[in-house]
Amino acid sequence: MEAEDKSEEEPRGPSRAPRMRTFQSQENSPEERLPTERSGLWAMARRALMTVLLLSMLLAASVFLLYTFQTCGPSPCETPECWELSALYLASGNSKVAPCTDFFSFACGKANGTVDSVQVLAEENKRRLRGILEAQGSWHPGSGEEKAFQFYNSCMDTHAIEAAGAGPLRQVIEEVGGWPVSGNWTSLDFNRTLTLLMSQYGHFPFFEAYLGPHPFSPHTPVIQIDQPEFDVPLKQDQEQKVSAQIFREYLAYLNQLGILLGGAPEKVQQHASLSISITSRLSRFLRPLELRQVQGKPFQMVTVDQLQEKAPAIDWLSCLQATFTPMPLSPSQPLMVHDLEYLEDMSQLVEELVLTHRDFLQSYMILGLVGTLSPALDSKFQDARRELRQKLRELTEQPPVPAPPRWMQCVEETGAFFEPTLAASYVREAFDQRTRSAVAQLRVEMGAPEWVLKPELARQEYSDIQLGPSFLHSVLSCVRSLQARIVRSFLQPLPRHRWKMSPWAVNAYYSIPDHVVVFPAGLLQPPFFHPGYPRAVNFGAAGSIMAHELLHIFYKLLLPGGCPACDTDALQRELLCLEHQYAAFPSHGRSSFNGSRTLLENAADVGGLAIALQAYNQRLLMHYGETTLPGLDLSPQQIFFRSYAQATCRGHSSQDSQRTHGPGPLRVHGPLSNTPAFARYFRCPHGALLNPSSRCHLW
Repeated sequence: MEAEDKSEEEPRGPSRAPRMRTFQSQENSPEERLPTERSGLWAMARRALMTVLLLSMLLAASVFLLYTFQTCGPSPCETPECWELSALYLASGNSKVAPCTDFFSFACGKANGTVDSVQVLAEENKRRLRGILEAQGSWHPGSGEEKAFQFYNSCMDTHAIEAAGAGPLRQVIEEVGGWPVSGNWTSLDFNRTLTLLMSQYGHFPFFEAYLGPHPFSPHTPVIQIDQPEFDVPLKQDQEQKVSAQIFREYLAYLNQLGILLGGAPEKVQQHASLSISITSRLSRFLRPLELRQVQGKPFQMVTVDQLQEKAPAIDWLSCLQATFTPMPLSPSQPLMVHDLEYLEDMSQLVEELVLTHRDFLQSYMILGLVGTLSPALDSKFQDARRELRQKLRELTEQPPVPAPPRWMQCVEETGAFFEPTLAASYVREAFDQRTRSAVAQLRVEMGAPEWVLKPELARQEYSDIQLGPSFLHSVLSCVRSLQARIVRSFLQPLPRHRWKMSPWAVNAYYSIPDHVVVFPAGLLQPPFFHPGYPRAVNFGAAGSIMAHELLHIFYKLLLPGGCPACDTDALQRELLCLEHQYAAFPSHGRSSFNGSRTLLENAADVGGLAIALQAYNQRLLMHYGETTLPGLDLSPQQIFFRSYAQATCRGHSSQDSQRTHGPGPLRVHGPLSNTPAFARYFRCPHGALLNPSSRCHLW
């Protein structure tokens, strides 16, 4: 009882309860311990379930992120134009080349040679013009459209041209006094013959004369007298052996022309040899532009009267008045003369020949005229000139140029003579509103001059053009009409910039006097631009070209004394860095290259790429939905650089040293090596050609 009483009261004692629970937990049976063990297992299971749940959530999140990236990230462009561009990239590039060491070959170096993107696009634009000219249509009688189509068809009618033979040319020769070799020479006054050649036949045997902007008042036209262009590429520093070979080839060509014109071989040989002698003496009078610049006389402003005193053999007022009709001229008319010393020496030679060898002077002018007119003559004359040019290219170590097809020659001739008419048709077809609105919003002129789109110009009557009876006569009529239109255009005030190229040209330029950059419709075409392309393509190709041209305004800042407020030492240091960097690049099989000649263009290439890349990155921040090209394992940024390289793909030769732009490999590798983003996106190892340890920081 006492024990029972205690047992009933003990639970009330707080100090004993812990010992009772401990004792009971030790003495309970297995059945009594089961709930406690189950609770421990449940805790372990709960922890395992939580781990599985957490892993499942992480896996789901990863799948979600992957799905989101694939859905919202760049997707391939599946439009026809994108597939065509991908095919072009695959066909023109060489994927076996490492992009970090030779991106030019990676983008442009296909197995059988280098793709010339500019040439390919130019040919495509000409095919578009061909389609316009060969389309059937009814035209207003006498309109520019009708005459353009008639001229093109007469150019393509090679059967009629071959049937006419040298007959039309002999008639032209008689109009300018005949040729001593043929026996029908009438010995016209020298200046009368020269005036006819310049004003009626577009041939300038002793000097070039053309209208251009006044050097001190760019919107005022001025007649410019420049050095002549000879058929033979003569240079004062040329090897004597090469010069002798060039003269031999040119002599063979002149002999062939004389035979085709019906001259006796012995007499032709004599007159051809003396004609070459005149050419040689005139070429020695020429002073290179570099020399004139060093002497501080790249040109001189003189009046007609003053030039008459300096070079009296030429009747300057009569010749120029006939050539630039209807422009009124007077003895006090200012002229821009590029090489006054040459004109003085040329005048003395002409005076000597007029007195002693008037017949040889006539032969010199006639043979030069035949060369000028050869594109409008039959195949015998054209083949002779083509063979001469190919041999001269071999002697001057230039690659051969294949003869263009007949349709392309005719498109070029028709485009030159009927540009206002064809420009309207071309722009309507190749530069629609969708393309215009997709181009970057810059203060530029794009497509074509505004006046081209006026419908009355397409129907403009060329009343001064008389087509026929032969193709040669049609060409000469067009030459005179074009010269008159050029003069009238300079005399008429225009509210905006006067374009220097046709709307289908694959080119661009910046006009410093008018502060306008011009991008013809011919440039803003695939593969450089298309509204349906990924933005990376348009910014990389067309965008870099636009930025390059806009940077031309800074050229004067890069020249000594051009920017008094700038750190000139830093500018010159970076320019020198750029010059040394370009000189160190591999030659890609070309001969020596004059980097200093193209220094400013190289600087514009580097800056143009940097600006285009910055504009593209900003565009991505403001607008989502970028796409990639199908079938290419390239990110948008990689496509940007691939597109840039594609725009500069072209062959390279020794002739590049005479151009203002560098060869294709330098135009690709130079800017890319100074762009850290390129090395980052293509994962170029440090020290690779396009990820150098030091870069030039010009822009």
